[in-house]
Order: sequence, then structure tokens, then C-alpha cells
Amino acid sequence: MNKPIKIAIIVPCYNEQEIIGHTCQKLSDYLKELMARNIISMESYVCYVDDGSRDRTWKLIQEYVKANSLFKGIKLSTNFGHQNALIAGLFTEKKYADCMITIDADLQDDITVIEKMVSQYNEGSKIVYGVRENRDSDTIFKRFTAQSFYRLMSFMKIKTVYNHADFRLIASDTVEHLEKFNEVSLFLRGIIPLLGFQSSCVYYSRSARIAGETKYPFRKMMSFAWKGITSFSTTPLRIIFYIGIFMFLASIAVGIWVLFSILYGHTIKGWASSLLLNLTFSGMNMICLGIIGEYIGKIYQEVKQRPRFIIEHKIEHGN
Repeated sequence: MNKPIKIAIIVPCYNEQEIIGHTCQKLSDYLKELMARNIISMESYVCYVDDGSRDRTWKLIQEYVKANSLFKGIKLSTNFGHQNALIAGLFTEKKYADCMITIDADLQDDITVIEKMVSQYNEGSKIVYGVRENRDSDTIFKRFTAQSFYRLMSFMKIKTVYNHADFRLIASDTVEHLEKFNEVSLFLRGIIPLLGFQSSCVYYSRSARIAGETKYPFRKMMSFAWKGITSFSTTPLRIIFYIGIFMFLASIAVGIWVLFSILYGHTIKGWASSLLLNLTFSGMNMICLGIIGEYIGKIYQEVKQRPRFIIEHKIEHGN
């Protein structure tokens, strides 16, 4: 029989005071069950990463860590964002566990499939993706926008796992390779599939959030999707080139039409058509400049190489 592996569950938290108690209880009970069945090591644990919460989240984490040896806590100095909080947990804890599992604090993802993830890891998978079987728990709008996101990623030739968010198992030695990606803005759903190691999927049904508010409203979802596109694809820049060709051909067509109108004495009196063309061309130019500016902004961020996260405190049981 193989020696039980040591896992670390990384849980990013941002303003989760309403649900953190429920999360601690569920994860503690489940880890103890897996330990009792000799599926994971008795040294396995949960690491909460507080991403600059403004409520009592960090205070509650401290209380749970003091009361339970299964818990650790990391406090970031400010809000660095969900992806950076995940990275902080992965990079900090990789040397203490055989593999790590990332999951959101609301536990909408089904923790019972962690056992299957561990089994896939024991069979050789370095990365195991948690993939939703359906989106029945989502609103119609959320379902439409999420599915559109994955289709758009596919159209842009960005390699992602359909219906997978950030619930995954990743081996610690694989995280060491992830650290070699030095870009400031890491889009994990696109970068981890690029690592190329043996991977597999486990499927589950996602439940509804029982307390608190979602940390990904529509505005943040759109920002997240745009971040993924501009981090992995130059297709928007290529689209600008095609728009330029179209506008050039359209201007030639309009020029020929104007020339024939003059020759045959059918010139149009008035400003409506001219104004419409000016507005169209001006609008397209502004959109194109905005897309180019987005890429320039990313270059600006990468050149500065500011840290992706700053750890203010780390706590463990008994310390």
C-alpha cells in the first residue's frame, strides 16, 4: 500500500465572515474522515489566505487556527485579487505538502470529490481539474455569460478546461514550474493547462452559496474574461487589422460613389451622410485605440514587475 499523501487545501478568503465558520467545520470533518480511512496523511491541513478582507474574516481565521491543528492562516497586506491569493497560498505552502487543492471559501464546489482527486494523483496525474457537470445552480444570465466565456476562450485559441474554474489539485513539484511564469498578471485557468503535465478531470455538481455574497458580480466577470483574453491572445489586435482593411475598402467604395454622383450631377445636399460616416469612423478608431491601449497597459504593468502579493502575517496552531 502506498504511503498516504500529505495534502494542503488552499482557501482564498475575501470578506467571508458569514461563511468561514461553516467552511472550517465542513473541511475539518472531511479531512478527519479521509485521515481515518488512510487516504491522506495525518499531517494534511487547510491553509486560509485572507486577501485583505475588510470584515472580521482574519480575526475568525485566527480563532479557528488556535482551536484546530488542521488549520493554518496567511494574511496578505491588502487586497491583491483572487488569483494572486491563490498564488500566494500555492507558492508559500508547496514545500510543506505533496500536492495542493485550491477551492473557494463558499464551498459551492463539492469537497467530496477530493478523494477522487487524490486517487487520480496516486495514479500519476500531476494536475486534476474539478469540472462542473452542469450549471443548474446558476441563474440563466450567469449560465449564459459563463458558457460564452469558455466559447470565447476557445475562439481565441486559448487553452482552457471547459466548465472548470479554480477547483483543482496540483502537485507541489508542478507548482515549482508554475513559479517560472514571471508575468505579474497570472491567469491560472489558462497558464496551468500550458504546463503540459499529465492531467485528468473529476466531475461534480455545484451547489448554491449558503451565505454571503458572490465575489464575482457581472463587472468583475467581464474584467476577468478580458484579463484572460489579453493575457493569452493577440487576436483582438488582429481584429483591429481586419477592421482597418474593411474601413479602407469602405472608404474606396464611398469615394467611387461620390465620384459617380459628381459626374452624373446627383450630389447630395446636406450633412447627415457625412456626419454618419464621421461618427462611424471616429467610433471605430476609438475602440481600436482602446484595445491597443489595453495591451500597452499590460506591457506597462509587466515592465514594473511589482510583487503579486505581500504576506503580512502567517499563523499556525500553537504559534
